[in-house]
Parts: sequence; structure tokens; C-alpha cells
Amino acid sequence: MNNRTEIKSSSNRFYDLHPLLLSSIATGLTVAQIILAFFLHGNPPAGIKLAGWICIWISGIFGTIPIISFRLKGGVPKGKSYMKTTALVKTGIYSIVRHPQGGTAWLLINFGIILIAWHWSSLILGAASMTLAYADTFKADQACIEKFGDDYKRYMRKVPRVNFILGMIRLFLHLERKE
Repeated sequence: MNNRTEIKSSSNRFYDLHPLLLSSIATGLTVAQIILAFFLHGNPPAGIKLAGWICIWISGIFGTIPIISFRLKGGVPKGKSYMKTTALVKTGIYSIVRHPQGGTAWLLINFGIILIAWHWSSLILGAASMTLAYADTFKADQACIEKFGDDYKRYMRKVPRVNFILGMIRLFLHLERKE
């Protein structure tokens, strides 16, 4: 078996995992991280602790705005979950990052807890959760490609997966070019 075949087969196994497996494990790790942070914590410098709280507050923005965006612009049928979009949303927060909830918000929550707790247990649980959540964004991209096709592929080239700082810079530069 050559390298190309090995990569393809291992990649297929990744995408064949149950759709909720990675996020479910990441959720368990994050809950454990939060609970342990109450009992196992260090004493970070004030600036580090403040940065942690800022991360958590920003994650709240990335975690809640998609609910509104999908309801308003995603063509969600009445009575269905906001996740049941029928239209690709590329504006608002989705013009900054492709995965604001399961990507950016998730990473920021874990990182914020790491900074606030300032304990090795929080670092290990947070890093594991962040890795799984980030990996899950690849599965989400694949599902969106299957659902929205080439339009989503074009969107992927313009908007970063989870890096909101890069997304805001790109958005700002795009707006500058329009003027």
C-alpha cells in the first residue's frame, strides 16, 4: 500500500465516524475541565485571568449569534431546529468564520478556562477537547460540501475555519476594497 492510498483510507475512516462522536467526547472533556477548575486551580497573574474571562465572553458571542443568523437567513423550516438550514449563510458572523459555534466558541471556552484555572489538569483536558472540536470542523465542512456543493467550496476559500482574527482582517480588507 502506498502513502497516497494510506492517507486516503485513514481520511475516509475519519469521515465515517458517527457525526456526533467527536463533539460528544469534546463535550465530556469540557464539562470535566470546568468541574475540575473549581477544585484544582492555580493563581494566575491578573492579566492572564482577565484574558481568560475575555476569551469566555467572546465565545458567548460566537456561540449565540449563529442561532439568530440561521433563523433569519438560513431558510429554517418553521418548527425545526435552527441547525436545519436550507440556505448557505455567508453573512454576519459567518463572513468572519465558518464554524463560530462548534469551532471558534468551543476553542475560546477551553482556552479561557485554561487561563483562568491555571492548572495542568485544565490544560490537558482543554487541549484534548480543543483538538477534537477542531477535528470536528473538518467533518462539518465535509457535510456542508455535500449539502451546498461548489458554493460552499467557494465560501471555504474566502472565510477561515475558526480564526476570527484572520476573518475580521479579511472582512475589513474586503470592505476597504469596495470603497
